[in-house]
Amino acid sequence: MTSFLTRLLTPAEPDPIDQPFAPHEMAALRAAVPPDAADLIDDATWRDLLLPGYLDTLGSGTSPFGRQVLERDLRAGGARRARVQALLDDPAQLDALSRKLACLRHTDIDVATLLFTDTQPVRPDWVGKLLWLPVLLAASIAAALLVSPLGWIGVGVAMYFLVMVHMRHHERVGLWARTLRALQMLLRACSLLDGSGFALAEGFAGRGAPAGRLSRSLDRSALAASGVPGARDYANWFAAADVRHYYRSLDLVFGQRDFLRECYWLCAQLEADVALARHLRDRPVWCWVACGDARTVALDGGVHPLLGEARGLSMTLDGKGAFLSGQNGVGKSTFLRMLGLNLVVARAFGFCYAQQATLPALPVVASMQNEDSLLGGQSLYIAELARARSLLARARGERPVVCLVDEIFRGTNHEESVSAAAAVADELARHALVVVSSHNLVLGSLLAHALVPWRIVHGADGLVMEPGVLGRTNGVALLAEHGFDEAVQRRAEQVAGWLAQQRRSESSAQIRGQST
Repeated sequence: MTSFLTRLLTPAEPDPIDQPFAPHEMAALRAAVPPDAADLIDDATWRDLLLPGYLDTLGSGTSPFGRQVLERDLRAGGARRARVQALLDDPAQLDALSRKLACLRHTDIDVATLLFTDTQPVRPDWVGKLLWLPVLLAASIAAALLVSPLGWIGVGVAMYFLVMVHMRHHERVGLWARTLRALQMLLRACSLLDGSGFALAEGFAGRGAPAGRLSRSLDRSALAASGVPGARDYANWFAAADVRHYYRSLDLVFGQRDFLRECYWLCAQLEADVALARHLRDRPVWCWVACGDARTVALDGGVHPLLGEARGLSMTLDGKGAFLSGQNGVGKSTFLRMLGLNLVVARAFGFCYAQQATLPALPVVASMQNEDSLLGGQSLYIAELARARSLLARARGERPVVCLVDEIFRGTNHEESVSAAAAVADELARHALVVVSSHNLVLGSLLAHALVPWRIVHGADGLVMEPGVLGRTNGVALLAEHGFDEAVQRRAEQVAGWLAQQRRSESSAQIRGQST
């Protein structure tokens, strides 16, 4: 009866909402508990493959605890297939766990840094004497009213120190209040999941009671939390209650940090599993991935989860990488992003967005969005060279990787672009599985010994992947489609024809020279 009345009289908790979080907050767990650097996906690849937007999609309806685990797994790999499959096989368990974890979404601040890396702030000696200030204040007021006006001096002294202490701690106390709320939501979730009877919540057994006691210990005093109008503010200003609670609760949190870390891992891992199961339940196209060796890719009907009704594309690689060609605007960059994202997701979670797939569980490094820098004085080609060095360093490392390069070396003239691209792509292919796209079709033949040629073309039912190099580009033809008049179109065709004739003449001269 008591518990029923308590629930009846307790105000309803507001519905949780998706809080906005900065990228560094989502990366806080990875920074606090760093994985092996050789397994990490670097920042450039993270942006190139549009993984921030994908993480937002996965993290919808999830607290920062679950999102931080998802971010860490995407960056460094994970193993969630069995737990996610168990949730998909038991929708009732999935829905029940979602409800019990919903309280975590009231968290609006990162606590991973606090739990795993922060050191406890030094407690000043004067904190233990704060209780004497309200005593001095009360005694001085009584003396001023009953004995002598000189008592107001004591009032002034007491109020000066109380105000100064309160003002100097105002910001950190406010931030700490949000942190304590996050920790209490974590402890509340542990209490709700203790004894829930679900297989995936077995790790919470026996944690409910200590979690409840710790949560109550982190609350403010009965007076400050009584709900009396203005009681909290009076307690803060005239008794330094907020500052005393700040230091007292700091001692509690750091004293119980091992227990709080265990609660964090349990809740964050389970919430990540629930988020993935909810995501897959609503996806029309996905499959569990068979793990292949370092140079095997078999992707049947692969799609990008951030694109609506995109047609699935297929590619098979066995031992060699690929040289990818296609008309302007046909979707070569999109295909590379789709392939890269599916490789990342397969390594992290065990599934991908395709009808069927066999993929290597390897880190991906990509070069897709190199740009010149006006402020840094860096040209596009210099930026491309710097990124290519990074890819080569990863490819030559101890751990195998997959390299994805879009429009390799477009920041210089045609001859030098082809020369540099052929040399770098050839070296990359010696050490890693490589997929390279380019409008320089001559690279297809130059790299045929190392990269299998594939092209994206328009088929009867849309875009399809097929073996071979594109026969002809469409850059000049697109002039008319995009509003340029006939004179511009005709002149461009003349120049293109002249350049083609020059290349044929040069090739013939080289052949004659070699024969003599």
